[in-house]
Amino acid sequence: MTTRITRKRFAALALAALAPLALSTAWAQGAYPAKPVTLVVPTAAGGTTDLSARMVAQALGPVLGQSVVVDNKGGGNGAIAASIVKRAEADGYTLLMQYSGYHVISPHLTKAPQWEQKDFQPIANVISAPQIIVVREGLPVKSLPELIAYAKAHPGKLNYASSGNGSLQHVTGAMLEQQGGIKMVHVPYKGTGPALQDLLGGQVDLTFGTAPPFMPHIQAGKLRVLAVTGKERLPSLPDVPTTAEAGYPGVNATSWFALFAPAAVPKGVVDRLAADLKKVVEDPAFRKKAQEQGAAADYLGPQPLAARVKADFAGWADVIKSSKIEAE
Repeated sequence: MTTRITRKRFAALALAALAPLALSTAWAQGAYPAKPVTLVVPTAAGGTTDLSARMVAQALGPVLGQSVVVDNKGGGNGAIAASIVKRAEADGYTLLMQYSGYHVISPHLTKAPQWEQKDFQPIANVISAPQIIVVREGLPVKSLPELIAYAKAHPGKLNYASSGNGSLQHVTGAMLEQQGGIKMVHVPYKGTGPALQDLLGGQVDLTFGTAPPFMPHIQAGKLRVLAVTGKERLPSLPDVPTTAEAGYPGVNATSWFALFAPAAVPKGVVDRLAADLKKVVEDPAFRKKAQEQGAAADYLGPQPLAARVKADFAGWADVIKSSKIEAE
């Protein structure tokens, strides 16, 4: 009799232990999402990370059947936004819209990190874009060779803006200094938006960044673009040469923008989001909008995105070391 009761008790306890897992699986596969989803953006409004997040939010909402909200939390080289998402409940309702410069460059510079790559699991890459080299309207240069010549004739006088110390724009500027044998003054901002405003106002001479936030001002003649730092010209800027075509092949930098979830979010939720994001990114309307902005719709699922993160993290380590870029 005792043995039978013990077995019954054991069976009941086992079922009780399995119940939350079964509910979690059912919730992840069926009930999600039951409320709005928030994309936390690590930059101020106006930059490509922000624009990518808003493009995704607008297109993803109808696919998910819930509103998708963009929440800008710029500052700290992305640490503020990353920390918020890291600490968020692992239910798939708070996600990080990440910029590659923060994800694979910032960790090399931070001695006391508030977050690590292992704190997040990749969901999907959505946008990729090369950097462009943009100068203020009044700067007397019309090509990359002219910029290099001007910098050499005025050593230490040119200044360039970036979205923060250690950002991809900062590293691209350091690349150009190395390749061109010049010296410029780096001026870090809390995001591309504020940097763009000062470039338009003439407070800084040039910057590096992905094309989307600059396109309206380039088209209006308020800014001049000198080169594209990718391997190919941009369809939206067909007359602008690549840095290789301009004689500086060593200046090569491409950004990507991807969604990440807290590490403990259920796999079922991540898979659902990845599948829905694939629909969004492969939609012709989304692809066209990205191209018009000077970027490219570029879908990578969880595993390919993880591989990209690993490769880029290793690749940028040498650049940062040789450029002697350090955290603030």
